[in-house]
Amino acid sequence: MASSLPQIPHHIAIVMDGNGRWATRRFLPRVAGHKQGVESLRRCVRACVDRGVGVLTVFAFSSENWNRPPEEVSGLMEIMVGALAREVPKLSRDGVRLHFVGERAGLSKKMVQGLVDAEEATAQNTKLVLNVCFNYGGRWDIARAAAKLAEQGEPLTEANLDRAMALAHVPDPDLLIRTGGEQRLSNFLLWQSAYAELFFSNKLWPEFDEAELDAGIAAFQLRERRFGKTSAQVTAGSDSTSDRQLA
Repeated sequence: MASSLPQIPHHIAIVMDGNGRWATRRFLPRVAGHKQGVESLRRCVRACVDRGVGVLTVFAFSSENWNRPPEEVSGLMEIMVGALAREVPKLSRDGVRLHFVGERAGLSKKMVQGLVDAEEATAQNTKLVLNVCFNYGGRWDIARAAAKLAEQGEPLTEANLDRAMALAHVPDPDLLIRTGGEQRLSNFLLWQSAYAELFFSNKLWPEFDEAELDAGIAAFQLRERRFGKTSAQVTAGSDSTSDRQLA
């Protein structure tokens, strides 16, 4: 007999899209949307902890975002530094462990030190792993992993690449959510999302709330995750697992 308990995705990844559009619709500077986006992230982290999610990975700043207007990039950097100072103590109290994933070359020494300090301050926390992808790109991640293996003289096998990726410290995402109405990955977790279930929300990121997170989780719970198997194989495996648990 298969379990009737709804499954909560262990690892949720989110493309936090729509901050600029949220601000523009309110005749505000785009940076105001990014500030509001920090509030949405705080709300989302709390909701994930409450729902028993183990890992949350968010796309905060892509390697392509350097092409945005200089004032917006500068504003994003200021927001990041300010958020680190304000949020790390709160996150630590809530049992959240921070990892910053991405290329740190090109960031200011002050920002890099802030990232390192935040990781160290939360290193003992176990309720939720929060991966913040900052100056990150999926292609960069794959190329970096391949270069690392080549430098070490290791063969470029799937297993070796998997261990060399920037998110090797956590399992691959179960559910990938993109807000803002767009339906593409935008160079986010290209390797890790091979078998992730995708959920596209029309909510702009500052509007994303607990109800929309629950909608994404509910959609995930309706999916059949086959990983290359047939439906019959998945059902048989689920039944045998339940029988062992009841024995």
